[in-house]
Amino acid sequence: MDNKAQRVGVFVDVQNMYYSGRGLYNSRVNFSTLLKDAVRGRTLIRAIAYVVRTEDLSKEEFFKALQQIGFELKIKELQTFADGSKKADWDIGIAMDMIELANKLDVLILVSGDGDFVPLVKHLQHATGCRAEVMAFGRSSNKVLKESCDAFIDMDVNSKKYLLVRNNERPQRKNIQGSS
Repeated sequence: MDNKAQRVGVFVDVQNMYYSGRGLYNSRVNFSTLLKDAVRGRTLIRAIAYVVRTEDLSKEEFFKALQQIGFELKIKELQTFADGSKKADWDIGIAMDMIELANKLDVLILVSGDGDFVPLVKHLQHATGCRAEVMAFGRSSNKVLKESCDAFIDMDVNSKKYLLVRNNERPQRKNIQGSS
């Protein structure tokens, strides 16, 4: 149950949302609507978006747009290894921030469908007494993560609301299943 006095923190795994929106709907996520619906009229204390910086300069405009919406950015540089593989993983950083901020919040909202966060959600519930909510596209979300949280906001239910339209095109729902 939502209470307007609840202190809320929103923690967005931007890469997870980007690839889910692209993979499921061939579209980009509307982070402004996402933030508004995550908070749902409660008291927003922190909204943090975890992003990866690449050589793509257009990402800098995207980062500015996230800040204008009200997100604090945490930026990690993309690492390229000797074998050519690339990696930039925010899982530990997101987990640490959520644990560290839990004592200032009543509700922690993870925006990711990544099953690696199941132990984090369980820890937040049991060790801190906070509500742990998850918001993501249900079809690309881990089943155990959806079952473990106090509330799951399935962005697939009203997907058009959470997607940006490009060049008068409507997002197309792809028929794929996910359970990362």
